[in-house]
Amino acid sequence: MARIFHLLSAGLLTIALGGCETVAGSVAVVDDAGTTVTISEPGDVKYYPSDEPLRLGEEYFNRGIYGTAEKYFQSAVEKAPKDVSAWIGLAASYDRLGRFDLADHAYGQAIKLGGETTQILNNLGYSYMLRGKLTAARTKFMEAYRREPDNPTVLNNINLLNSSYRFIERELPPQ
Repeated sequence: MARIFHLLSAGLLTIALGGCETVAGSVAVVDDAGTTVTISEPGDVKYYPSDEPLRLGEEYFNRGIYGTAEKYFQSAVEKAPKDVSAWIGLAASYDRLGRFDLADHAYGQAIKLGGETTQILNNLGYSYMLRGKLTAARTKFMEAYRREPDNPTVLNNINLLNSSYRFIERELPPQ
């Protein structure tokens, strides 16, 4: 009786695994149509040292350490000059450091590589707002808003811009 149970178990296991094949940590599954689909295990994800500067740039930027972020983003664009994310991070770092001339160049590279995305339009609006160019900032924010009216970052920046208009008070020249 035990022998029959083992034979049945082995037969069912063979049928169940008949569509799978393990290859160096990946699983190749054959679906009903006979197509083989390979599924990678999480340990198979390759790490590339060239990704490290971008990751560190983002980390330091999010911590508010913009000088260090700028150095890592600069390294990232040197290692991968066609990486739009690295250029955007570099531009945003320059904005926070008040190096708007360098920010404009980095945004130009990002636009050349990836076009005027919502993120770039939003970042340009923020850059102009930091410079005190509120009309130009509004123009960029509204372009970003027209593309993605539900984007919370764009909406937040429009509200921020609106609140800065409310707090601008100018003294009249003496008469």
